[in-house]
Amino acid sequence: MQRMSCAEILASKVMAGGMITKDEAMKLYGEPLEELCAEADEIRKHFCGDKFDVCTIINGKSGRCSEDCKFCAQSARHSTNADTYPLLSPGELTEKARRDFTLGAAHYGIVTSGRNLSDNEVGKVCEAVRKIKDETGISVCVSLGLLTEEQYRKLKAAGVARVHNNLETSERFFPNVCTTHKFSDKVKAIKAAKRAGLPICSGGIMGIGESVEDRVDMAITLRELGVKNVPVNMLNPIPGTPLALRQVLGENELRRIIAVYRFILPDAFIRLAGGRGLLADMGRACFESGANASISGNMLTTQGFSVESDMKLFDGLGFRTGHYDD
Repeated sequence: MQRMSCAEILASKVMAGGMITKDEAMKLYGEPLEELCAEADEIRKHFCGDKFDVCTIINGKSGRCSEDCKFCAQSARHSTNADTYPLLSPGELTEKARRDFTLGAAHYGIVTSGRNLSDNEVGKVCEAVRKIKDETGISVCVSLGLLTEEQYRKLKAAGVARVHNNLETSERFFPNVCTTHKFSDKVKAIKAAKRAGLPICSGGIMGIGESVEDRVDMAITLRELGVKNVPVNMLNPIPGTPLALRQVLGENELRRIIAVYRFILPDAFIRLAGGRGLLADMGRACFESGANASISGNMLTTQGFSVESDMKLFDGLGFRTGHYDD
């Protein structure tokens, strides 16, 4: 009788309803890639079937950010060529939502630069959300920084379906990424949104100098927070930022990260997000390694793939795109 591999044993544990430990995840990370990815995809099929979640985003307010996140082109502390403009009008935000909805996107994310929005700006976003809900069938998500529970409740009342707030990395490594706010500030905002009754989208960015342990720790924190929508971003080094000279992660390393995340977060939508435009195969290999969601179209300050070409890719892989609740 052939002995079961570590990946097979842990996949069986997960599909039977168990949770892998940090030590098991660390061991899993070193398993043969193709076997690891195949088992991760089996876990995805077991818990999620062929469901695939497509989200588009709009850079609703750009640049002049007070924070010093080392990867970000929109920080006022870095010398980049990023556009700068104030919060877009409800009409401008609705126009793109309408266009993305006709192309098949299920979720539309309004993303703004800055530590947070003022109450007045939150009110304008609420106005935009109501207009989008009145004129389209798209689900609206927001990524507006470190808001309060009261602000999140206003957004939920306006029709917001989900709040995005990336942890970015592990608590241990976070001070190497940002010093103007803390990891605990992120967690506090996430918990405030959850108390307001909003599902959470949260993940991080890979290739910023973090260790394998940092990647695993972040995934376990997301599991502890009950996050069911997890963007996995790959650093796209931007000239003028402190990480401009970092080497881009290889496709196989990203596949390995995706696969291990599927073991840790078996029933989540694991979303290929920023940096996907650097992948020659449009992310196909990652979608066969446990990922089952994507941001389509352009990112905030970098290029992505068109919604039209993405829909053909997802359909060809046998996925069923649509609107799925967290």
